[in-house]
Amino acid sequence: MKKYLRPTLALTAAGALLAGVTACGSGESGSGERIQGGTIEYAHVQEPPCIFGGWIQQAYISRQVLDGLVTLADDGTVKPWLAQSWEVSPDGRTYTFALKPGVKFTDGTPLDAAAVAYNFGQFAHGDLNSTAKVSISPYFTSAEAVDPQHVAIHLSDPYPEFLRLITQGYFGIQSPTALKTRSAEENCEKPIGSGAFTVAEWKKGQQVTFKRNPNYTSWPATAKHQGPALVDAINWKFVPDATSRYASLTTGQSDAIYEVPTVRWKDAQQRFKNTIRYITPGKPVSFSVNTQQGPFTDKRVRQAFGYAADRKSAVQAGFHGVIPYEPNAAVSQSTPAYLGGDPYPYNPAKAADLLRQAGWTKGDGGIYRKDGKSLTIRVVYGAGSFITPEGATILQALQEQWKQNGFDVELIPATMAELWGGKYSDPATYDALPSYWTSPSPAILWIVWRAGTPTDPNGNNRSFFNDPQLTSLINAANTNPDTTAGFAQYRQAQQTIADDAAGIGLYTQSSLIASSNRLHDFWVEKSQGEPVFSDAYLTK
Repeated sequence: MKKYLRPTLALTAAGALLAGVTACGSGESGSGERIQGGTIEYAHVQEPPCIFGGWIQQAYISRQVLDGLVTLADDGTVKPWLAQSWEVSPDGRTYTFALKPGVKFTDGTPLDAAAVAYNFGQFAHGDLNSTAKVSISPYFTSAEAVDPQHVAIHLSDPYPEFLRLITQGYFGIQSPTALKTRSAEENCEKPIGSGAFTVAEWKKGQQVTFKRNPNYTSWPATAKHQGPALVDAINWKFVPDATSRYASLTTGQSDAIYEVPTVRWKDAQQRFKNTIRYITPGKPVSFSVNTQQGPFTDKRVRQAFGYAADRKSAVQAGFHGVIPYEPNAAVSQSTPAYLGGDPYPYNPAKAADLLRQAGWTKGDGGIYRKDGKSLTIRVVYGAGSFITPEGATILQALQEQWKQNGFDVELIPATMAELWGGKYSDPATYDALPSYWTSPSPAILWIVWRAGTPTDPNGNNRSFFNDPQLTSLINAANTNPDTTAGFAQYRQAQQTIADDAAGIGLYTQSSLIASSNRLHDFWVEKSQGEPVFSDAYLTK
């Protein structure tokens, strides 16, 4: 059996893709004397519907109150957290975790093997967390408490990416007692975990206040210190407007902010000692193109759509060179087994040739027509959620380029309620939809690109690209005990998606974070870029 032991020294977060930058200017003045306790003022962007759940914005916030079994270090290795060590059976189908002794949830109940087993059962078969469910449910069979300190998780097949996947914030462990005895609303607003903070108050539309857990004993191996949090509280404020959010940092109203506007990034680097650009792994912000209905049922039209706009230049201009262009529609450049190259660089002549081959001819105004219909493409995008205001500006620039090359592109902003409520789940409702999905693993390909069937639909496959051979290839990669061979299969799957233009790349989902010079030891974790405040402290 493979055995992994807890290291004796905690690791710090720096990381190749978590780039902390030391600035030239101080940005602030002060004595530098350390404050005992204090409150961190943090300005975030979006307010989630619950503290925990299957959206990345929920993973960011639930990290403050929920601990996971394992964590991801900056070198990409999985490290202990609630689990001190673990063993993998020779057939790769059972993971047995040895838990830290004496850990308790903040309601006083034990965080033992039975509690972990209950949570994983809910992850896979319940409604606790939709992303956790799709991440492990293909292979999860059961979880059992071997004894109070050892939990065994059984899989139907080897799944080498399992450990990496459960480092995500979606897999935070909650008190079974709270989940079973409290209302859904109570658990939504004040989940009970074992983390460094507890939820003290949620003022909807304004902020969540976290209070220090003085009994915290379960810090991860990647922590910068051992012990309870060093501050008394965090005010996690929701400030959607980018200008106001950045201004709050420069005026000292906030100690850290999420999503620095790219136009202010250089200024932030000059003012503040700690600026972090985190390139999110998983599916990047890319266009899912409707392969089931409309113009994009023809692969040549999909390919022409990719060639007909200079997406690279638009991204570089729109984001001021801060957020990278991502030509791979399936997997972000920070994801293991990434396939490089640009399958559809800007080439208007090639786009025109493909459209002519597909039977389209130029009509009045330069828009292509076929069978009496214009080449109209409805692009539905999550305004202010999946697509930031800066991202929307890029879409508008691309809209004009597509028009110049014969595509009549209609941009349709959609709210999160509309997207989550299913308004655009039917293939008749759009032709292209830009979105992202965070994951530290190439197994994201299974979640997004697995073919749907009448008995097992895949609502995450927004291209409706139902290719059984691609599904089999991704499944083979997921269950290949040889990681090198499995990664080669993941790359082959990406090539298939690129060849068929089932998606068109745009840019990496990136987090731009800056903190004031009076906030120290603030960092973001590796798997999803979740802000970590449990090590942070303030100075005068």
